[in-house]
Amino acid sequence: MKILAISGSLRAKSSSTSLVEATRLLAPPDVTVTVYDELGSLPHFNPDIDMEGAVLPLVVANLRRMIGEADALVISMPEYAHGVPGSLKNALDWLVSSSEFPGIVVGLINPSHDSFHANAALTEILKTMSARLPAEASVRIPLPKRGMDAEAIATDPALADALRAVMETLVAIEPRERW
Repeated sequence: MKILAISGSLRAKSSSTSLVEATRLLAPPDVTVTVYDELGSLPHFNPDIDMEGAVLPLVVANLRRMIGEADALVISMPEYAHGVPGSLKNALDWLVSSSEFPGIVVGLINPSHDSFHANAALTEILKTMSARLPAEASVRIPLPKRGMDAEAIATDPALADALRAVMETLVAIEPRERW
């Protein structure tokens, strides 16, 4: 199984990035987790570029290819002004009209105990885009210490168990049919 993990934060040492990196470290042997690292390189979404027959920017084509090759997604993001970070929303806008996204299973990992609005907004966006969002794979994993890196998360029994439970849920779901 292939999982694509996306951090909605552009900060180098963000909690969201540490959580998606920890999923890679904790993946079972039969699961490959790839952490997407081109979020900040995506151009602003422009429908004039995203037209039938148009040549997409390479970074956009790469994102779509990676989504198409993935069996599931894991997304972790901060909340900015009660909303989804602009860089993540921009990436999703590039996927709205793509054939690679519909039907994909998505796990949402919220790294804050105070963040509620962005998760609700992201859930609505993903449902509109025809993602499958199992409740058991949408969890809040607040980190006990600010600045925890992926290795510290992966070695913390409670945090590691929570991440493993998300992956177990994603692995147990029937792979999507290509639409």
